[in-house]
Amino acid sequence: MQFKDINIDANLKFHDISSEEWREYEFDGAKIIRIEKPIALNISKTGGHRLVDSAGISHYVPRGWKHLSWKADPQFVL
Repeated sequence: MQFKDINIDANLKFHDISSEEWREYEFDGAKIIRIEKPIALNISKTGGHRLVDSAGISHYVPRGWKHLSWKADPQFVL
């Protein structure tokens, strides 16, 4: 699945993050959530992250994570 293939609510603005190989969210207590091959990201008004990965699976990561890391080329994309 590619960014152009995602089916999203028109009221939500998603950004293409398909240049990322993976992204990890670290929470207190060293809990880490890793998302492989993310392709789309929406940041909610409350700070949560809505993501879609290349398999078409939707993820919601709630606000409160302490650290975010990712591997992408280029490293930072707007």
